[in-house]
Amino acid sequence: MLGIMSSLKPDGQGADPLRKEEKSRAETSELLLRACHDLRSPVRAVCAHAELLLKDREPDQSADVEQRVGFIVEGARKIERLADGLSSYAIALAIDERAFRQTRMDAALRRALAKVDQDVRESGAVVTYDMLPCVTGDPDRLSEVFENLVRNAVLYRHQTAPRVHVTAERQGESWLFAVRDNGPGVPAAYVERMFKAFERLSGKQTTAPGLGLTISREIVERHKGRIWAESSPGAGTTVFFTVPAGEPDRDQATVP
Repeated sequence: MLGIMSSLKPDGQGADPLRKEEKSRAETSELLLRACHDLRSPVRAVCAHAELLLKDREPDQSADVEQRVGFIVEGARKIERLADGLSSYAIALAIDERAFRQTRMDAALRRALAKVDQDVRESGAVVTYDMLPCVTGDPDRLSEVFENLVRNAVLYRHQTAPRVHVTAERQGESWLFAVRDNGPGVPAAYVERMFKAFERLSGKQTTAPGLGLTISREIVERHKGRIWAESSPGAGTTVFFTVPAGEPDRDQATVP
C-alpha cells in the first residue's frame, strides 16, 4: 500500500525518469529561446544607433571615434551571432522523434550547401559526395548537421582551398556518415574537446560562436545516433555520425 501511495505523490517522485528528462529539455529549450528573443531587440538597437552615429559623424571628428563605434557594432553583432547559436541549440534540445520521417540525405546536404554557399565560394572550397541514403529523422536538423560540418571545414582550413567529401556506409540498422576535410587537423588527444561548447582548438580568431559541433552532437544523439571525430595534425579531420536507417525500399537516393 505504501508503495502504491509513493508512486502517486504529487511531487512527481514516481514519474518516469525519461519523462522527467524530456520535461527538463523542453523547459531548458523554452528558456533559451525566450532569452535569445529578448536579447536580440536591445542588441539590434545598439547596432542601429551606433551605425547612425557613424553616419552622422562630423567631418572634423577624429577617426578614433569611427574606430570605437566600429568596436561597439562588432561587439553587438557577436552577441547576436551567439544568440543565433544558442537558439539553434535550444531547437536541437526540443527535437521530437514522434515527428521523424523518411529523409533524403542527399537533399539535406544540398540544402546545407545552399546555406554555406558564400563561404564555400569565398574560400574556393570544393565539396563532393557519394550516393547518400534515406534515413529516419528530422530533415531540417539533419541538414543543419551537414551545414555545421561543412562550415567548420571551410572556416578552419590551410591556405590551400578546402576539400570536403561526404560518404555513407550501411552498418546494421544504421547508416554511418563521414565528412572528411583536408584541413590542418588537431592532435588526437584534443579531438573530443571539439564537441564542447565554445571550444576553438585552432587558435584562429573567428566570428563563429563555437557551438556548431555541440549542436550537431545534440541533434545526432536525439536521433539515437553517435557522433565522433578522427584527426591528426596535417592530415585533416573526419567527423563520423550514425543515423537510423530508413525503409528498406527507400534506402538508396539518387544524387542528381
